[in-house]
Amino acid sequence: MAAPPKQYGTTPPINTTPPTKEDNERNQELITELKSQNCFESPEESQQRIVVLQILQTLAEDFVKKACVSRGLPDHMVQNSGGKIFTFGSYRLGAYGPGSDIDTLLVAPNHITRNDFFAVVPGMLAQLTPAAEEVSPVPDAFVPIIKFKLQGISIDLIFARVPTLASIPKDMTLESKDLLKGCDEPNLRGLNGVRLTDELLALVPHPGNFRMALRAIKLWAKARGIYANVVGFPGGIAWAMLVAKICQLYPMAVSGTIVSKFFIIYTKWKWPQPVLLKDILEDGGSQSGGFPVWNPKLYRADRSHLMPIITPNYPSMCATHNVTKSTKKVILREMNRAHEIVTSIMMKKASWNKLFERHTFFTQDYKYYLRVIAAARTKEEALKWSGLVESKVRHFVGKLEMVPNVDLAHPFNRTFDDEFTCSNEDEAYNIARGQNIEQSQAGEGDEGSEKLMVYTSSHYLGLVLDTTESKSFDVSWACEEFYDLCKLWPLYNEDLHSIHVVQHRPWDLPDHCFREGDVRPTKRVKKMIVKKKVPVSLKKRGADESLAHEEEKRSRTTAAPQTTSVAA
Repeated sequence: MAAPPKQYGTTPPINTTPPTKEDNERNQELITELKSQNCFESPEESQQRIVVLQILQTLAEDFVKKACVSRGLPDHMVQNSGGKIFTFGSYRLGAYGPGSDIDTLLVAPNHITRNDFFAVVPGMLAQLTPAAEEVSPVPDAFVPIIKFKLQGISIDLIFARVPTLASIPKDMTLESKDLLKGCDEPNLRGLNGVRLTDELLALVPHPGNFRMALRAIKLWAKARGIYANVVGFPGGIAWAMLVAKICQLYPMAVSGTIVSKFFIIYTKWKWPQPVLLKDILEDGGSQSGGFPVWNPKLYRADRSHLMPIITPNYPSMCATHNVTKSTKKVILREMNRAHEIVTSIMMKKASWNKLFERHTFFTQDYKYYLRVIAAARTKEEALKWSGLVESKVRHFVGKLEMVPNVDLAHPFNRTFDDEFTCSNEDEAYNIARGQNIEQSQAGEGDEGSEKLMVYTSSHYLGLVLDTTESKSFDVSWACEEFYDLCKLWPLYNEDLHSIHVVQHRPWDLPDHCFREGDVRPTKRVKKMIVKKKVPVSLKKRGADESLAHEEEKRSRTTAAPQTTSVAA
């Protein structure tokens, strides 16, 4: 008697049937579409990533040495403290493409602190040859991070120290739960990013099929604007866990079938029922630190999670704690759209490119928009300030959801950066408040006058309003509380930074919201029919005259009525 198939998840598989000929055909069509969508990186680009990671490894070791010297530690500690760069996320999973960033973790020994990391590493990045660009430290984020570009590759670098180790060897791994003992929350989140990625690959039956399906789901999520943990959508690792769950339920499925089942399962999922890849481990052992694990029965914060996707490694956490009521509605709306399309694809009535069509956030979706403008006077300050404001946008969404007639506040998942050269303070003031002037006009003024630079980052939200009782809406209190939250940033300087929220209608959105080929919304003009008054003298006609008038009237039945166009 044949042994039952291995169970990978918390429940038995739904289907273990091998793929059919039709399944393989749809799968090959998906792979062809992913190639046409430029989802695969060239060998030269992949080699460049390896070079950049080697540079970061050297920087990590030099940083630890520099921090040790600044503390006056003995030479043997300076030379032997080590330091190591780990990758995690999409790059470590093997599901990355051209232009993808690399999630990296710098692991340091117990005598190096996070303050050292933010005080020293940005300066070291600037001293590289060539220097790192767009260096943006965000120490106050949920996961403190430094964002930058190095040789054209975007890097997200986070930090963790291991409290139990005085040295970090180059061959170190992070599997052991003992490394978590004594960690604070940011350290724990950093170390677990790597540990989660490794465990995730061990929980799926066919990693190759998982990677290909994940590429498709990521392409779809990015095209539809629902890929961004920072503003309340699932991030890369959350989408990966959702795909992994489908792989567990259909262990023999090819990637095209996995994508199809993905939308079937999650459009019917009973949220907030959690997505689990394995049973939650309540206790990590005597040396693991005794961290709290996700448990809505015990913790009020866990009960508030709307679409919980739970990490499989100890201590289990919710990877989608940022999801709001509004972003949940948007996610489910997009999943329902995708389900209809994929059903047609599997029936040979549509092609895969239909699934990956670009969003219509600015062109069709909303009648009202809010634009959050974070402005700064220097490029360096703009990078820091924009990152801080972006990390608070989801809190703004939560406040908007409390406004009585706001049914939905949809944050767009991308920031638009602009820079302006201004000739005077009034011009700079107006730019920072969204009263944008043409760049060709900016800077015009007296020759020899000092030019002022203003750097802006615009974050957009689309609103759905309940206008049954009132067509106006007041979000002033939500804006004021959002301003206050952002200005709590320790580095906030009113002479360098500003933040404002302005309202837009679809037809007056700035040019940067649209790509070539987009059909820009236009303001609707109502037409009013103006009836001509008939003079009294013409009302009294004889029989012959009336008959002639009727005949003339019949002969003009195809003529258009006279109208007058007026603005709404």
